[in-house]
Amino acid sequence: MDSLAAAPGTGPATSPLPVVRPPRPAAKYEDLPTGRALVMGILNVTPDSFSDGGQFQDLDSAIGHGLRMFYAGADIIDVGGESTRPGADSVSEEEEQKRILPVVATLVKAGALVSVDTMNASTAAKAIDAGAAMVNDISGLNFDPKMPALVAERGVPYVLTHRRGDAGTMDQHTDYDDLATEVIEEITSVRSKFYDAGVTPEQIIVDPGLGFSKNGEQNWELLRSLDRFNELGHRVLVGASRKRFIGSLLISAGKAAPVEERDHATAAVSALAVHHGAWAVRVHDVAANLDAVKVAAAWAAPKDGAKDD
Repeated sequence: MDSLAAAPGTGPATSPLPVVRPPRPAAKYEDLPTGRALVMGILNVTPDSFSDGGQFQDLDSAIGHGLRMFYAGADIIDVGGESTRPGADSVSEEEEQKRILPVVATLVKAGALVSVDTMNASTAAKAIDAGAAMVNDISGLNFDPKMPALVAERGVPYVLTHRRGDAGTMDQHTDYDDLATEVIEEITSVRSKFYDAGVTPEQIIVDPGLGFSKNGEQNWELLRSLDRFNELGHRVLVGASRKRFIGSLLISAGKAAPVEERDHATAAVSALAVHHGAWAVRVHDVAANLDAVKVAAAWAAPKDGAKDD
């Protein structure tokens, strides 16, 4: 019972007792679903991210959105405090940590499995201390030299993303003779530095880096090459959600579709990416993309005895 009432004839009822909820057990990476691809929800605690910059800039709105994604079925919540869109300004590590650490800690206490989206080893370390279970690093070839040792020491999964240059210069580095081959070579070059520091192959997750130092057609070419990334022997994360190349595909009246109108196409990319072996998709609209990955899983491996409606 949530409250206690006085026995008949003994006076008015007492005030309801507060409901005491036991703390949720800490979410563990090892307990993630294995029968389908995973859905990583994007939570940008920034004023300038390309899709939702400024929407979740204060603590309450950021936590609220993270919880909505969690309750919508996100397997992982990826919390970042610095925009990685082309041309975005960098922020100090202190500002980044001020933005994200309270959000990470609160979502972890609520039972969510949290990834920290950061290029800074010091931020990654403090986020892990706050309960984050993995690191998503989009720095690519210009990674923090302290990051490999940190990932090895903490033993957490690490998303190694391909990117040339930084937010201000990456659009100038889209010249490739053989796109997939060069991206894979550059990923393996970075990977070797992490191996040298003691990071295990099982910790590495590969992200081809859609939108990072690639133009629109190159993003589609990379998606068509997902099988080659799977051959690296690591799990593959695909982050296509609402990106420019999707908007450019959905041209209406001579204009690219605005970001809020790219979710249906994103879900289609998610389903196809999963069909071609993606381990997880990183998305803004959790519910639609969770449906998409479930459809892809059912298509690939229907349950025994399943009947058509």
